[in-house]
Amino acid sequence: MAGRYDSNPFDEEDEVNPFSDPVVRAQAGKSSYGGGFYDKSVPQVNTMSPLPHEPVFSGSSTANDATVDIPLGSAKEFKKKEKELKAKEEELKKKEKELKRREEAAAKAGILIEDKNWPPYIPFPILHHDIANDIPEHTQQLQYHAYWSWLGILLCLFWNFICTTVAWIAGPGDLQIWLLGIIFVLTGYPLSYFLWYRPLYRAMRSDSALKFGWFFIFYCLHLGFVLLAAVAPPIFFKGKSLAGLWPAIGLFGENTLVAIFYVVGFILFAAEFAGSLWVLREVYDYFRGSGKAAQLKREAAAGAFRAAI
Repeated sequence: MAGRYDSNPFDEEDEVNPFSDPVVRAQAGKSSYGGGFYDKSVPQVNTMSPLPHEPVFSGSSTANDATVDIPLGSAKEFKKKEKELKAKEEELKKKEKELKRREEAAAKAGILIEDKNWPPYIPFPILHHDIANDIPEHTQQLQYHAYWSWLGILLCLFWNFICTTVAWIAGPGDLQIWLLGIIFVLTGYPLSYFLWYRPLYRAMRSDSALKFGWFFIFYCLHLGFVLLAAVAPPIFFKGKSLAGLWPAIGLFGENTLVAIFYVVGFILFAAEFAGSLWVLREVYDYFRGSGKAAQLKREAAAGAFRAAI
């Protein structure tokens, strides 16, 4: 059986192992790197060229390495401006502290700094009026009622001026009542504000019993004037200077158109009188219920005692 099989076909008896020679093994060891072998006789191609050396600090200016030269004069100017800005900032802080100190001193002294915002929607307002922010919430409704009463007297006086103007046009001899109508408008507007509406506004704002007393005195005078205007008895120039009931009745026999204007004036004055009575009662009820009546008596007694001393 052994004669039927051939010898190993991969057995090359005639070839000699080249690494069996010690000289060849030594040369192969010198030319190996990392366990592989290569022939040094074959030229090696290096496709990556080394990057050029770039110095960190270069005096030359190129497109990729641009340097910015800051002149010394600009640096000095920058420092100077910085000092000026710091000085201005400190000055503004000082002014702000001084203004705050004055505001606190004014608040302690009872002086109110008010911005003018009334009448609204005009370029130059002349009064300060802000019920929503100035008046406490529990008395805002009462202040609004007084505000409507003040607007009511302004409307009455304006309509009274229209009535006297119509009467003057209808009868050229009525120039005097027209001039009185102008006087009522020019004096009634500021007097109604400074005598009773602003005292009530400040009384509600600061809760001052003395200002409440001032309001009651002049609001009663306001009620008397409104009642007089509503009736308009023939005291001054047959009563035609006020658009009330008495001249309206007399004018129906002279000029029906003028009489109608005066009837409207009477209705306005009558409505203003009724509304003013209601406001007076509301303010008085609040005045008594809040204890301001007793406080006003104590302040009056203290003032009389100091005056006697």
